[in-house]
Amino acid sequence: MANFPPFVEELGKRDKEFYDAVTKVIEAATKPGAVDEKTKVFISLALDAYIGSERGVMVLSKRARELGATKEEINEVLRIPYYVAGSRPLIMANNAFPKKE
Repeated sequence: MANFPPFVEELGKRDKEFYDAVTKVIEAATKPGAVDEKTKVFISLALDAYIGSERGVMVLSKRARELGATKEEINEVLRIPYYVAGSRPLIMANNAFPKKE
């Protein structure tokens, strides 16, 4: 999965030393291992959706499809960031209604 995003490639043009360090981290995170490539793409997709990276979501969902992901799988993956991000306001909203002891 170690195709470097355009912003990382731009870094390489101006700071080779830091580029080398960043790409090593990317390679370590994305290389084949205990977790298969499609799952790693799904995790990245959920994280990019969580942080609001429009381009990342487009690129990663395309890659997931190339790896055989179905529409249903992508839909399920994209429920996760909503669950994580959406839970916080629901939890906080409970504070408006103190529990009676």
